Amino acid sequence: MLDEEIIELFFERSEEALKELESKYGKMCLQTSYNILGNQSDAEECVNDSYLGVWNAIPPTRPKPLLTYVLKIVRNISLNRYHKNKAQKRNSSYDVAVEELADFLAAPDSVESAMAVNELTESIEAFLESLTSENRVIFVKRYWFYDDYEDIAKQVGLSVKNVSVRLTRMRKQLKEYLEERGNFL
Repeated sequence: MLDEEIIELFFERSEEALKELESKYGKMCLQTSYNILGNQSDAEECVNDSYLGVWNAIPPTRPKPLLTYVLKIVRNISLNRYHKNKAQKRNSSYDVAVEELADFLAAPDSVESAMAVNELTESIEAFLESLTSENRVIFVKRYWFYDDYEDIAKQVGLSVKNVSVRLTRMRKQLKEYLEERGNFL
């Protein structure tokens, strides 16, 4: 079923919309949540909460594309759950992925750092545009979806070592890119 048809079902307040959403994007939603939480039952609960969020948001919203909209809700709910459950141990791909970037993206909570977020976002978007399509996919899968190296390697057809090396190089390039533009935090 097309995204537009699923959205129309939401506008009709048909429960079929949730079934179609689950059928089309459920696996990806669950994987995204699991990558953050590292716990299957928490991930399932967050995905279900996300479906409720989508149900409450559509209508009036007509998201385009639907997948991005749904995954953003899943990601936000999962991150909220992660922070709520957070312990002092590394238990998910989220912890590891965030630590890889933390050395040069972390900043203390302040008005200045809050104001710099928009500049930083624009710089990162520009950096991503400068990457090859394949490297951009690898970067986004790691630092947006929190996929582990093995999953990324399978999806893009590279070795785990190659993915690891590329990510290391991209982090270094990103750091240099941000420093050149005065966005180094």
